[in-house]
Amino acid sequence: MKEDLKRIIEAAEQQILNAKSLPELLNLKSSFLGKKSELSQLMLKLRDLTPEERPAFGKAINDAKGVLDNLITEKQESLKSAEIDRQHKGSSVDLTMPGRRFNKGSLHPLTLIWREIEDVFISLGFEVAEGTDIEDEFHNFDALNTPQDHPSRNLADTFYVENSQLLRTHTSPVQIRTMERYVPPIRIISPGRAYRNDKIDATHSPVFHQVEALYVDENVSFADLKDTLNQFVVKMFGAGTKSRIRPHFFPFTEPSAEIDISCVACGGKGCRVCKESGWLEMGGAGMVDPNVFKHTGIDSEKYTGFAFGLGMDRIAMLKYDIKDIRVLFDNDLRVLKQFRNENR
Repeated sequence: MKEDLKRIIEAAEQQILNAKSLPELLNLKSSFLGKKSELSQLMLKLRDLTPEERPAFGKAINDAKGVLDNLITEKQESLKSAEIDRQHKGSSVDLTMPGRRFNKGSLHPLTLIWREIEDVFISLGFEVAEGTDIEDEFHNFDALNTPQDHPSRNLADTFYVENSQLLRTHTSPVQIRTMERYVPPIRIISPGRAYRNDKIDATHSPVFHQVEALYVDENVSFADLKDTLNQFVVKMFGAGTKSRIRPHFFPFTEPSAEIDISCVACGGKGCRVCKESGWLEMGGAGMVDPNVFKHTGIDSEKYTGFAFGLGMDRIAMLKYDIKDIRVLFDNDLRVLKQFRNENR
């Protein structure tokens, strides 16, 4: 048995030293140290030895395993090092050449506007509330005092999913859910995507972005609404930008109004962008209708509130002089590269 052990060690050492690759070395490791190796078979023969012989021979086998294991480890490191040297030798690197430039990414213009709008309203004391894109008819229409025969409920305007579920047509459902969960005072904005069955053109898209604001408390007035809008317009478009409110109608506000700002392209003098009027339409606003408070369990005798909605796509187009809304959804790298200096 001693001669067998010596023969196995000599053969293993020779083959390990002559191994040319890592796969070959791994096969040798399995062959000489695996469960079916000759060394393992010798361990089984220990029962044939006398009790006095077993300890010494068992130790000799374990020592042999340790020697071979160390030899395999050393050879493995040697083969790895040789492979690295071979790869480096096969590729020439000219250290005098300039390094490769890695292009920095840039935030999408809508992301920039989204963040800026949140920053402005947070500075005015508002919190950001979020909701899901799929809504039910109650939160999207009924709770917002929308009549059953209102055109916005038609398939021609709204994307229905199933079981009275639909893609929200505005972010107003977030306001409803917030009023259901919390008691006033409430001061939130709800930015996000909205969906309407519009044909795609330079100013319309079936997917668009809105931000809506809601403020509910005791003694909230129309003057608070106008002051908040004025502050937002100045912070967003600059000190020289003016805003105005025109009478309008929305089912969920009473009284209701349209929001206009002085044209950012001509400063209110009149141009092609504002159709020579000097004003640009931004969105709708008004005092929260008492029926909306009724649906959400808020006492309209005690609390009043205002709400308004603005198109974030519209703001991005005005802010960055984008003529076609489709540019915001094309993911054209030539466009996105222009906003590197805008990233924060």
